[in-house]
Amino acid sequence: QVQLAESGGGLVQAGGSLRLSCAASGRPSNNYNMGWFRQAPGKEREFVAVSKWSDGLIYYADYVKGRFIISRDDAKNTMYLQMNSLKAEDTAVYYCAAAQFWIYNDWSTGGSGLSYWGKGTLVTVSS
Repeated sequence: QVQLAESGGGLVQAGGSLRLSCAASGRPSNNYNMGWFRQAPGKEREFVAVSKWSDGLIYYADYVKGRFIISRDDAKNTMYLQMNSLKAEDTAVYYCAAAQFWIYNDWSTGGSGLSYWGKGTLVTVSS
């Protein structure tokens, strides 16, 4: 079992930056694919970014590419999401997720097949 806990959300002005953290406990994070999703009010959960543990590949959703950076420090069992040039449409609850086995569709289609989830952290971007 892996427990995930997000932190770092808050209120930020459009154009600003924020860094989210996801702390993993229970098992070492270096054997898990870890990533981020978000869910805006009234909308479905959507994929943001993922970091594969086996080969280090990283994937981003088109709407955050070039603005967000996912990284991980496996020595600290922590994953990060650096969010730059934030827009009002980035407002959402951000969730971290993890899974031991890599199935791309699990990440690209809302995450329903993923094993572990945090409770989320709210990011509000004011315009």
